[in-house]
Formats: sequence, C-alpha cells, structure tokens
Amino acid sequence: MSSTIEYILFDLDSTLYSSRWGLEEGVSSRVNDYIAEYLKLPREEAWALRVERIKQCGYGTTLEWLRAEQGLNDQEMEAYFACIHPENEADNLPPDPALRSFLLSLSSYNIPMAILTNSVMEHANRVLNKLQVADLFPVIFDLRKNGFIGKPNPEMFRQVTNKLGVTAPSCLLIDDMTFYVEGYKAIGGTGVLFDENNKHPEFSGFRIQKLQELLSLRWPDGTPLFS
Repeated sequence: MSSTIEYILFDLDSTLYSSRWGLEEGVSSRVNDYIAEYLKLPREEAWALRVERIKQCGYGTTLEWLRAEQGLNDQEMEAYFACIHPENEADNLPPDPALRSFLLSLSSYNIPMAILTNSVMEHANRVLNKLQVADLFPVIFDLRKNGFIGKPNPEMFRQVTNKLGVTAPSCLLIDDMTFYVEGYKAIGGTGVLFDENNKHPEFSGFRIQKLQELLSLRWPDGTPLFS
C-alpha cells in the first residue's frame, strides 16, 4: 500500500531540537514545582500523583489532568503557562542551520508543514525563533488553538486534519512520543516516531533517529514517502 503525503505535522520539543539541550527537563521540573505548590503536597508526592492519574486516565497533558480533576480555572491556567514557560526558557538553545537547510529541502516536494505541540504559542515561538526556522512554519497548532486538548486525543487529531483540509493517512505526524504517534495511527494517520536515542527499537512502524532519514522512508510496497 502506498499513499501521498499532503501535509507534514512536526512535533516541537525534542523533535525539532535534540533532547540533549534539556529544555523539556526544565519544563518538567517547573511543572513539578507548580503542582506541588498548587496541591500543597511534597514535590515527590505531587509528581507521583500526576504520573498515576495521567497513566490511569490517558490524559495527554498535565493541564488536562489539573483541569479535569483538580479544578484549575482559566486564570490559574494562564499562571500555570507563565510558570512553566518563562521568557528565558530557550536561552541555551542554539540556532540550527542544518535543521533549516533540511526543512528547506523538503520544500522541493511542495508539501506544506505545520507544528503540532502540546505547549503554548509563546513557547513554540521562542523555540522556533531560537532555531531560526520560525518563518518555515506559518501554521502552529498549540494548546489554545486546540481548545486545551493535547495529543493523543483522537478528536483533536481529527480537528487538526480537518482544518488543514487533508485526511489523516495523507498527513504525516513526526513526534518523539510513542504514545502520541500510536494515538495518531489509531485514527488512520501516518506517523513517524523520532527516536533520537534509539530507546524504542521494538516500535512497529516508521522510526527515525535523524530527521534527514525521513527522505529514505518507504511505504510497504517500496514507494518512497516523498517522491
């Protein structure tokens, strides 16, 4: 079976840039600080509760859990975003000329690209500007644009592909989270796992360790994804 890729959705964090820069670790630490203070619990206990509830209920983000079970309101939600995404969060992230060059090479296939992230626009803009690729992504689907519902919610995926005017099979999602890629594949989407550090060799489906490997991927019938 082969198909035609009509749109590419890139995850942002630890996909467009390497996990070695530690940005997501910083976000996770600040999330932990916030929920510990919000729930008035010791840091370890708050984090353990978060992990348990997200695993049991399948929430895509900590925000979904806080809103659904802990009564986080709209005003508190904006304070949460400000806490976990401070203005200096991406200061250590360097420009990436190789990434820009690769993304520009994809333009020869005339396939538009967008960002699909479980973070907010402020964070996405900071990261893309630091990487010097912001102009290559005119469309960004962030938490606000997605009604505060994150990956891997199937209805959110459907809303995104509908807004782009494409079907899920013809819209390629590239993400570093197996949970999200599998969720997208479950609705018929075409997903690629970005597995930079080879943590998931057992993953069934498209898997790459470098974004440049996208161009070597082939459908089961041998046809290149990009042609």
